[in-house]
Amino acid sequence: MALKNLLLFLIVSGLDAVCILLGSFIGHSISSIGLFAGAISGGIVGVAAAVWLAVLLHLLDRASYVATFMGGLVGFILAAVIAVKNLHGPLIPMASVGLIGVGAILGKAVSRKHAA
Repeated sequence: MALKNLLLFLIVSGLDAVCILLGSFIGHSISSIGLFAGAISGGIVGVAAAVWLAVLLHLLDRASYVATFMGGLVGFILAAVIAVKNLHGPLIPMASVGLIGVGAILGKAVSRKHAA
């Protein structure tokens, strides 16, 4: 169980970080305000894609998808707030991406408690 949670954390945090980065690149090519809109869009799509990938890899039950997605989304919102408040250096915004994976794991745990 701990290995599945570690893999879920790595997949959600890593894939979402890539999607946030790509979204911000695409958004910035449109306008400077688009950078934030692209990062937010990329983050939401990244959480959904990462949780879907976790279901495909059998790290997660299909019934836990919505709760895990919502947990990852809450983690993404917290990470975004922390990152925006600390844009003067790269370390805190990069580390805040871990909150997305933690949120996904908490969402998975909540869905298991409701199922039991």
